[in-house]
Amino acid sequence: MIRSIVAFTGLMVLGLLLIWGGMHYQILLKKAVVTDTTSLEIKKGDTLDSVIRQLKARHIAIHSFWFKMFTYRTHLDRMLKVGEYVLNKGATAADILALLTEGKTRRYAITFPEGWSFKQIFQAIKDNPNLQHTLSDDELTELMTKVGSDKSHPEGLFFPDTYYFEKNSSDVELLKRAHDKMQRLIAAEWQKRDQDVPLESPYEALILASIIEKETAAAEERKKIAGVFTRRLKMGMLLQTDPTVIYGMGDDYQGNIRRSDLREPTPYNTYVNKGLPPTPIAMPGKDAIHAALHPADGDALFFVARGNGRHAFSATYGAHEKYVELYQR
Repeated sequence: MIRSIVAFTGLMVLGLLLIWGGMHYQILLKKAVVTDTTSLEIKKGDTLDSVIRQLKARHIAIHSFWFKMFTYRTHLDRMLKVGEYVLNKGATAADILALLTEGKTRRYAITFPEGWSFKQIFQAIKDNPNLQHTLSDDELTELMTKVGSDKSHPEGLFFPDTYYFEKNSSDVELLKRAHDKMQRLIAAEWQKRDQDVPLESPYEALILASIIEKETAAAEERKKIAGVFTRRLKMGMLLQTDPTVIYGMGDDYQGNIRRSDLREPTPYNTYVNKGLPPTPIAMPGKDAIHAALHPADGDALFFVARGNGRHAFSATYGAHEKYVELYQR
């Protein structure tokens, strides 16, 4: 009889403890523990204990025992996702655990505008503190191999866009995404090209598109400018486009093109060399690529900037000279 009473009492105590523990567990999980928005970074090799130490160091009042109990139940201790997590003000221990369980890491953004050169892209990547920097200026040739390109020159091969990434993503990983996106786009556009465009390959389309991108920001003019260059290529005329000259000048360009610059025989000087330059001169956007492969019909062979972001087009040199006189001189 006494044994039965003792056993029953023990079971009652155990039951009460379990009930108390469960209630305490729920209360601790639902109590707000983040007083100010902060971040938690989990690095490769971090353990559950190191995560708890980080939380404690940020004065986040979690209960280590119950926090561990939940992670063991969900096996979170074995699958912590590397990255940076934002812990919002008022978050509970349950909120933190849900965030870690779902692997909702903070994402950063970097934008490569249309018309940028690869030099500008690379500088933006180097200046971004949230990327892992593995490339040096001397390794750009190796970069093309790493992103899967058979080209040695990076210009024009990376798609201009906004890219989102997690903290400490590598620069090569980001550039590969931009490279692959450009390759998919140019391949699709090439398949739908006008059949009479005087271009031999998707790469030549990128070259022409990059020139169009640098010549105008006006969407309605892209196909007209593409038409001018297409007709010139078919007729064997010099393209005579200033952006290629500027690109060939490199760091020597200080805002003005002199007559001597137009005579300088760089590989990119289209006032001297017939046909397209050897590589793109910038990153063309989708609209410029589409224009290069679908040029507008017409007879214009010349255009000149009107000073308002638009151009005046003409079919004869005489008419072109009048526009030059009107808008430039």
